[in-house]
Amino acid sequence: MDGRRREFYLRYYNGHGGKFGHEFVEFEFRPNGKLRYVNCSKYRGDGEIRKEVYVSPLVLRQVEKMVSASSILQEADDALWPPPDRSGKEELEIFSGRYHVSLACSKIGSLSRIQRSRDPEGLRMFYFLVQDIKALVLTLINAHYKKTPV
Repeated sequence: MDGRRREFYLRYYNGHGGKFGHEFVEFEFRPNGKLRYVNCSKYRGDGEIRKEVYVSPLVLRQVEKMVSASSILQEADDALWPPPDRSGKEELEIFSGRYHVSLACSKIGSLSRIQRSRDPEGLRMFYFLVQDIKALVLTLINAHYKKTPV
């Protein structure tokens, strides 16, 4: 990056409507450093978990590097991916510099489903980027809300 502050925004959503109502996981990184996480599960009477933390510019830059390294901004096109259906949907929206990408597909249950798609390479790129960012988000949220810090 060239030293100027770039706006970066990322939002991920994974959800479905079913026997227990609308269940979903959503998180977003906002340009001001706010990380917002929501997990809504009605299974066995569970409710909604909402957590918000602020992350440093270094963390935002790392997320942006993960996105950039995946090449999803330049190469992804969800036109050939399985469209959202009754099983649910996954969405990924990213603003980074001059790029704005909004991708959606049906829930990805397995790697074999990726292989059977009409664009396995693009869907694989999406899947692994989401897995990496999800792991980072859960680590940041769990570390921030630990009752007994390490």
